[in-house]
Amino acid sequence: MPDTALLVSAVDLAATLLAPLGTRWHHTIGVAHRAERVASTVRAADRDLLVAAAWLHDIGYAARDTGFHPVDGARHLSALGWPSRLVALVAHHSGARFTAQAQGLGHLMSAYPHEDSPVSDALAYADQTTDPEGGPVTLRGRLAEMLARHGSDSANARAHHLRGPYLHAVADRVEGRL
Repeated sequence: MPDTALLVSAVDLAATLLAPLGTRWHHTIGVAHRAERVASTVRAADRDLLVAAAWLHDIGYAARDTGFHPVDGARHLSALGWPSRLVALVAHHSGARFTAQAQGLGHLMSAYPHEDSPVSDALAYADQTTDPEGGPVTLRGRLAEMLARHGSDSANARAHHLRGPYLHAVADRVEGRL
């Protein structure tokens, strides 16, 4: 059964928090549209959850607390009473656990159950095949752009030897399901 109310609320919250951030909002719109296009890779009952998580995956950039946007977004959603599965998907999106570990913030991730599923795969795929302006990009292109933007001393660079292979495996799984 579709959860239209969840989806509408996700779009509304994302627009409220991210529209003022410019390109972050454009990226989010692109990720949500990409999630809609790959939603066939998840159970019908999970499709609205996937797209809602795509709309909300980066709200931590606006709801700053720890400075690590996946956890900041999850904390914000949790405080607002959002479903725990959606909260956990936001916390762990796109291999966030690897970057959290590299930043010394791995302990913050334990509050959110990690899910390895077609839904978490599709969310990561949608995020990692959408460029910062909201356009389509290859996974290789997105990872190269991210490393260039964050720099060689960043937590993203320090985690890349784990996160990169994980994201390539995710992409292979999603593309195999399409």
